[in-house]
Amino acid sequence: MTYIKRQIDSVLTDWKDDAYRKPLLIRGARQVGKSSAVRNLAKSFDYYIEINFEMQKSMHLIFEQDLDPHKICEELSLLTNTPIIPGRTLLFLDEIQSCLPAISSLRFFYEKFPELHVVAAGSLLESALKRLASYGVGRIRSLYMYPFSFEEFINASGESGLYEALVNCKVGEPFSEPVHFKFLDYLIRFVIIGGMPEVVATYIRTGSLLDCQVILDDLINSFYDDFAKYKSNVPTSRLKEVFISVVNQTGNKFVYSKASTDANHLQIKESVELLQLAGLIFPITHSSGNGVPLAAEINLKYRKFIILDTGVFQRILGLEISDLILGAKLEQINKGELAEIFVGMELVKKYFKFNAAQLFYWQRESQGSQAEIDFLVQSGRNIVPIEVKSGTRGKMQSLYLFLREKNLQIGVRTSMENIGEVDKIRIFPMYAITRLLKQL
Repeated sequence: MTYIKRQIDSVLTDWKDDAYRKPLLIRGARQVGKSSAVRNLAKSFDYYIEINFEMQKSMHLIFEQDLDPHKICEELSLLTNTPIIPGRTLLFLDEIQSCLPAISSLRFFYEKFPELHVVAAGSLLESALKRLASYGVGRIRSLYMYPFSFEEFINASGESGLYEALVNCKVGEPFSEPVHFKFLDYLIRFVIIGGMPEVVATYIRTGSLLDCQVILDDLINSFYDDFAKYKSNVPTSRLKEVFISVVNQTGNKFVYSKASTDANHLQIKESVELLQLAGLIFPITHSSGNGVPLAAEINLKYRKFIILDTGVFQRILGLEISDLILGAKLEQINKGELAEIFVGMELVKKYFKFNAAQLFYWQRESQGSQAEIDFLVQSGRNIVPIEVKSGTRGKMQSLYLFLREKNLQIGVRTSMENIGEVDKIRIFPMYAITRLLKQL
């Protein structure tokens, strides 16, 4: 399969050229493109060694016997018949969560063999790291990877002009109507197929939304199959049940009692935590929003969750994609939950490359109040409230209320409307949300 360029490629190149680099640990859900990105980076090296700890069980012995990086490299070089030369060889340790000693070895590569380029990756890493007393914090650099962003999708589609327009868009400067509607057409298609690399590649190659649905089915089944690999006492059936419940409860506060009919709160909570660690779901936590950092005033009892991909979401629910295409309005499907997932994941993909994602929302903490803001983000020392509207209309009482209560000057409504402004409210099209937020 032809490699499709990703924004992470430039991050990897910068890491490669950094004289003070640390071993790189790429974290993220399965099948978001971690291995492909590293193999693409390998093209800029003379030699490349890839070890997959899930497939090559015999390689575990090398790391279980000795953690000295020079001895490890000597044996790897012999076994792969590949020279390991600092500056010329890339060593890639894939599915490293399957070999805990290999994770521990990363700190020694930094301390004793820092001139060698070492990349590790894994999809259930968070659970593995919890089982290690120390894995070299401060000696390893983490890089988080997610499905394709909308920008990456536009670029992959060969729309170089549209991509440049998106990159260079500005607050207060609407797109022409033809350009805006072209963006909306791509947005609808992206929401339907999502950003999982294999699905994007299939769409770029065939242009068939139906082919993409088949690939999505395969991906979802692989997620379910992976549940058996989670190191826990939670049965596979319960993880699947809770995962589907997260899908069904998207857009609302997550109610644990609705997640399973025969599991207690602690069992459901452990399932939710495992799904988070696997990168399949992301919490949106209530914050009072009185100041920064937003995490200083959170209430963990009030959390919403979104899953990692709109394509996976719509496929699990079995939504009718023809309604989306023909109606060209996200509000026609599932009351806008697709829009909330899209915006939430665009924020995650843009702002959380080097640390774990943290998303926040707000709702008025008084009995009987319906006021709610979908997302709160930090811009410098300021808080920016974001209200997501799945269509092109919608009242903004909650947004005005929040601005008034918190004495803020700017709020954002993101929807399928063009760039605009109403009083203190900036109107950002969903497809340009992250580009325009950076300008506030």
